[in-house]
Amino acid sequence: MYQVDLLAQLAPPQLANVRIVTDSLADIPPAIIRELDITVVPAIVRFGAAEYRDRVDLPSWEFYQKLSNSPVLPTTSVPSIGDFEQTFRELGQATNQILAIHTIGTLSGIYNASRLAAQDIPNTQIEVLDSQQVSMSLGWLVIQAARAAKVGKTLGEIKALVESLMRHVHIVAMLGTLEYAQRGGRLGKGAALVGTLLNVKPLLSTAHGEIIPLENVRSQKRALSRLVELVVNSGPVEELAVVHAHAPELAIEVEEALSNVFPDKQIVLSETGPVLGAHAGPGAVGIAWLSKRNGKV
Repeated sequence: MYQVDLLAQLAPPQLANVRIVTDSLADIPPAIIRELDITVVPAIVRFGAAEYRDRVDLPSWEFYQKLSNSPVLPTTSVPSIGDFEQTFRELGQATNQILAIHTIGTLSGIYNASRLAAQDIPNTQIEVLDSQQVSMSLGWLVIQAARAAKVGKTLGEIKALVESLMRHVHIVAMLGTLEYAQRGGRLGKGAALVGTLLNVKPLLSTAHGEIIPLENVRSQKRALSRLVELVVNSGPVEELAVVHAHAPELAIEVEEALSNVFPDKQIVLSETGPVLGAHAGPGAVGIAWLSKRNGKV
């Protein structure tokens, strides 16, 4: 008995599954977060002196209500290094392997804050990735990583999987209004006024770690159809999500159009939260998808 106990003490500890961390800009629906045990560190939104954690202190519906009624333009900021340190230390009590996957590093300081925090956590191997994506195109990378963790893949295997998938995730989106991009300093007043008068709907995407304009479309109906066309023309699809900013009716319209083309796909519906909503404004709709691969990594 003594020998068995001694051997047990000398044996290396059994490692728990890799834990997956992301930030609230991933827009992953709460049910999926719970199912896959994903840890989400919330970004910050402020209305004047009032500070809220994205979707923790301020749910999306309340944010969009404030956005419409408040004379003060909301501002946003990243979680602190201390927030990430606390998250990593808490997870380190259950595992010594963590993979953090974050929104576009050039768009936000979230990736850098997470990377700096990871350096100060002892006895835990932490890998931090800049996804070069945002919203549910980031979300799909996180979901695939969490699924791999659930079946016992190692940290190295999951990191390699995510890096290989980065070229297979895409997002296209329509802004419902140019007002908030202009108010946030991302668009000149003249351009915003002309866009409003002409009912121009800008389409955006991501490329090489940046948000880029694709084209301007006249009319909302045409813009939504164009989003679907871009997905269909991209080739076979493995995963699909429709994301909206306080525009559920438009999201359902896009979902139905996609279902006609991809009847075998389960389409995820997601609402973007306060931080992205502060810049996109209400009425934005997007499609995020994972292209089908020739084989599984």
